[in-house]
Amino acid sequence: MDLKTKKCVACEGAETPLTRPEAEILLKQTPGWAISEDGKKISRDFEFKDFKESMAFINKVAAIAESEGHHPDIHVFYSKVRLELWTHAINGLFENDFIVAAKVNELLR
Repeated sequence: MDLKTKKCVACEGAETPLTRPEAEILLKQTPGWAISEDGKKISRDFEFKDFKESMAFINKVAAIAESEGHHPDIHVFYSKVRLELWTHAINGLFENDFIVAAKVNELLR
């Protein structure tokens, strides 16, 4: 099933984080995102014309995060935004991270 059509499920901490090979399979559905060296996070950098565009993008990301109940770490550098996704409860990657990444990618279409 396409990640952007899925819905995040609650992760309470008993789940096992994805292995790097499992994460790399899901990464194929989230172009532009990268897995961290330790395999525990995915991130993507975005660049915009100015701060106002960066903030408009962040507000759209926030709406996705709230609707999915899964929130990225957001870093703002004027016209640049870095998003990091990982599942805090398991200190690693879970399908939810890739679902949110796929939905964020749709904002750029």
